[in-house]
Amino acid sequence: MLKDVITHFKRELAPYYPKGEIEGMKLAVLDNLLHYSQVDMILHANDEVPDFIINKINDIIERLKHHEPIQYILGDAYFYGYHFKVTRDTLIPRPETEGLIDMIVDENSDSDLTVLDIGTGSGCIAISLSLALKFPIVYASDISQAALAVAQENAKRLKSRVKFLQSDILSADTDGNERFDIIVSNPPYICEEERGEMDKNVLGYEPSTALFVPDDNPLLFYKAICRYAKHALKPGGRLYLEINSRFPKETCMLLQDAGFCNVSAENDYCGRPRFVKAIKPSE
Repeated sequence: MLKDVITHFKRELAPYYPKGEIEGMKLAVLDNLLHYSQVDMILHANDEVPDFIINKINDIIERLKHHEPIQYILGDAYFYGYHFKVTRDTLIPRPETEGLIDMIVDENSDSDLTVLDIGTGSGCIAISLSLALKFPIVYASDISQAALAVAQENAKRLKSRVKFLQSDILSADTDGNERFDIIVSNPPYICEEERGEMDKNVLGYEPSTALFVPDDNPLLFYKAICRYAKHALKPGGRLYLEINSRFPKETCMLLQDAGFCNVSAENDYCGRPRFVKAIKPSE
């Protein structure tokens, strides 16, 4: 019966995860495999579960015991009200990044804005903005062709119009004719020395090139984005960045020294400095 399967799921994972996390995993697994809501689980508690579903759940349990992220196991991550396909070629979207979307939507009410998302990964930021802003023209770039393939699939499934480009921001051309109203990025920003503070499921499975920067150059990607945005933003255009909470002052100073105005660091819902925003001066 379903209630027995749920009890087995919780008991097997109890030595590995906190109760709250196990509960979230249970909901995700049963939604994915049976399309059951929490209410459905109560209504069908005494129903028999097919053997092939039980086998899938047991396989998921074993993978979770090795700290593989549930999002990669199910191939799905929930972000800003949408389900995004994720693979080990893409980072798993984090709830705190939703604050970046909220900030951009709240501060940009005009229609037909041109937007660029740098380092798009699964496409979660670009696609969410394309669906939330008023008739935007959205571009998204990434160095990884595999990540872009996932992002393109997400855009197609969510009926989002985003133009995807393969590009390395560290060597991006600043002589082009692109002009954007908004540039947004959640680039790699975790220092190598921070590895010891990170969970096994991140270190063992998520793409390290999308996470880490050298200890001696923690603002590596922000310098490149700043250099590019200084050229590619329209006068009065806005730059939005997710940052390492260790370096809000340094990131703000970088943008100020480059000539951006209205530079400020903003906290996430946990009260930690998580975002920096700035405006390119009008010419």
